[in-house]
Amino acid sequence: VTYMRLDGSVESEKRFEVVKAFNSDPTIDVLLLTTHVGGLGLNLTSADTLVFMEHDWNPMRDHQAMDRAHRLGQRKVVNVHRLIMRGTLEEKVMSLQKFKVSVANAVINAENASLKTMNTDQLLDLFMSAESKKGANTSKISDENFDGQPKLSGRGKGLKAILGGLEELWDQSQYSEEYNLSNFLGKLSG
Repeated sequence: VTYMRLDGSVESEKRFEVVKAFNSDPTIDVLLLTTHVGGLGLNLTSADTLVFMEHDWNPMRDHQAMDRAHRLGQRKVVNVHRLIMRGTLEEKVMSLQKFKVSVANAVINAENASLKTMNTDQLLDLFMSAESKKGANTSKISDENFDGQPKLSGRGKGLKAILGGLEELWDQSQYSEEYNLSNFLGKLSG
């Protein structure tokens, strides 16, 4: 069995050459790689079998690694195998991956995949801190109590109070210098 290896010990300049050789040379049977090194940005369309011997806590990293073989130009059926021993850490990692994918699918589904379907209360709820949701008192910004964190005024509860307090968060002067065209052009030329 002829093989090549792509892991952290391979210099980053040589990694592309390893992938190019694997994709172009049909005599190379196996490419051994780690998902952290070879899981992103590679085109492995000559691969038709993936064997995961390690699993990441983040299921998207494993999906990205699978996508290296499932690319445009792939002409073969790609088989993915995961080696998992019962009663080991890998079993727990896979269980956690399934849970994370289920949560992600529940949060981003056909009904709420777009902000267009969210009502105003749901949208504002995304931006409220946990303290605000619990009904913590907020106070109007003043020089005495300003700690660098903007606060909405506590003129009441509900959407109207929140929307009314948004004007306190806006101060045009804080953007004038940052978005001044003359200053920007001066930085480019200087």
